Amino acid sequence: MDLTKNRVAQVLKNPYSVSDYSPKDWDLLIRQARQSLLLVRLYLLLEEHHLLDNLPDNIKNHFISATAYSNKLTQSLIWEFRCIDKALAELHIPVILLKGSAYVLASDHAANGRLFSDVDILVNQDDLAVVESALKKHLWVGTHQNDYDQRYYREWMHELPPMIHLKRQTTLDVHHNILPTTCKTCPDPSKLMANIVKIENSQFWVLAPEDRVLHSATHLFHESEFKHGLRDISDIDLLLRQFSSQENFWTRLVNRSIELKQQIPLVYALRYASIILATPLSEDALKGIAPYTPNRIKLKLMDFLFLRVLMPEHYSCEDIWTGLARLLLFIRSHWLKMPLKLLIPHLAKKGYQAVNDESAN
Repeated sequence: MDLTKNRVAQVLKNPYSVSDYSPKDWDLLIRQARQSLLLVRLYLLLEEHHLLDNLPDNIKNHFISATAYSNKLTQSLIWEFRCIDKALAELHIPVILLKGSAYVLASDHAANGRLFSDVDILVNQDDLAVVESALKKHLWVGTHQNDYDQRYYREWMHELPPMIHLKRQTTLDVHHNILPTTCKTCPDPSKLMANIVKIENSQFWVLAPEDRVLHSATHLFHESEFKHGLRDISDIDLLLRQFSSQENFWTRLVNRSIELKQQIPLVYALRYASIILATPLSEDALKGIAPYTPNRIKLKLMDFLFLRVLMPEHYSCEDIWTGLARLLLFIRSHWLKMPLKLLIPHLAKKGYQAVNDESAN
């Protein structure tokens, strides 16, 4: 796989590479970055290195408009935090923000230029009923209302059916774990809760730094679609660079991956962050995770798949094998989430629903 096709990753690794860009080069970079939701992150990086001063306005305007949109989304997110806090304040329970929302509130480097479409929170499973009830009183309503989907989410998944606010049309995902309960490597949620960190001057919590990395890795490497996979590996890169300055971070990261049964996602996160974005890694961490690394044949297969899907979803980054890689990882995702005795009936049911929906339209 020709990784040099990935212009976005090349610039993230070395922003000075744009110094001799032609208008055609800029056009391709902007298209790839827009598909990856990384246009604002690139803009902030290039601005930091004073590489935008001499750009023509027709190129710079793409970055400026994307940044204005990102700032608006961040303002809306802060308001959404207040609304969620108001809805759940009387419950007096820990509400943990996940992924992009957590990066913003914790001021993580991964918040830089981060675009997102929903808010994810984590609560104790025993509190799900009261949380859902409180949110409904504040005009969040559930989706996926048919009986099968309700059972799918409530019995097998790690979250409630997504909730949408009736007025603002914002989406809220309420989790009780970071992986489906049917997944063999589903972690003990009490272990996650034991290490949460309170956000200063806020009613919210976030996962511990090492757990934030592991959740990002777990989410990405159990994923079935990789439209924004490059953004997610960039998140991991930024989190690792930020937290690596903390004392014993790498040791804590490896130990937590074992404790939470997320060694394999961590192996892939470290491997592909290093290959794609040249993320500096600790030798001790690599030694600690080595016993869980797949054998050479499987690793070559994973490279074949992941190095294709973690490119921008743009024709300039695709080859004849990209479609196959996406299909195989889609199948792998479902294989990881559910045992065959549940997976086969589930896929048959969803296929039947899709056919009926198509007929109705």
